[in-house]
Amino acid sequence: MAIITIYQGASGSGEELAEAVAQALGYGCVSREVLIQASLRYGIPEAKLNEITERETHWWQRFLHDLKPYRLALQAAFCEIAENSSGIVYHGHLGHELLPHLQHVIKILLTAPLAIRVEQVRQRQNLSEAAARAYIDEVDKARTRRLKALFNTDWRDPSRYDLVVNLGRMSVDSAKHLIVETTRLADYQSTANSKQEFTDFSLASRVRADLALSQHLAGAMIDVEAKNGRVSVSGIVPRWIDEQSIVDRIKQVHGVKDVKSDLESAPLDMSFGT
Repeated sequence: MAIITIYQGASGSGEELAEAVAQALGYGCVSREVLIQASLRYGIPEAKLNEITERETHWWQRFLHDLKPYRLALQAAFCEIAENSSGIVYHGHLGHELLPHLQHVIKILLTAPLAIRVEQVRQRQNLSEAAARAYIDEVDKARTRRLKALFNTDWRDPSRYDLVVNLGRMSVDSAKHLIVETTRLADYQSTANSKQEFTDFSLASRVRADLALSQHLAGAMIDVEAKNGRVSVSGIVPRWIDEQSIVDRIKQVHGVKDVKSDLESAPLDMSFGT
């Protein structure tokens, strides 16, 4: 089993390639829309998730004050999708940052010369060449700001990917074969260790999302670690929150076997959000 993420800028053939790779491997193909729907169960309104993941240019002015809950909800939802499948191919502009670099996670950046990108957008959206260039520039800048705000990363950094595929020199079919063969390399085979690392990360992500989206814990500084179903939490919580209530809440998260808590009450002069 592999987890493949495919990122592309404004234009390209990311969806077409993702579907071809998924079909060749017998994997599920996951889009931004699927990820948003899976995130809704954490109680975040769909409108807010859409604003965070789409290209609207001024979204960050409304959400920059507290993006963590949205990031954690998307991360937990992505993990749940991956856990409940025999392999997935995600195409979009968030997936590659939602998972750590595990052995069976393959992150791919699609690129192409600007002239090719402009022509693709021009044809797809029936724009003039100048309008297509402006569209690409706008979307790329917006996504750069979004990923910087959510993850403090730059999607243009090639070291964040396992493969950088130039569709200006390679057909979609050739790119599909390259990715499929990559999944068969020993370097990217899932192992007992990588599976356990992912399971631990997934459980910790679900716990973090559940706590971050609790109205009573807004602003609390809680660290979460998970290992073989055993969750450890530490940090500072509001004085009016009973530690046992947090432990009981964590125990309700699917997959939690035991909870070790080392939480402290906040000083009287420390304020929390509501």
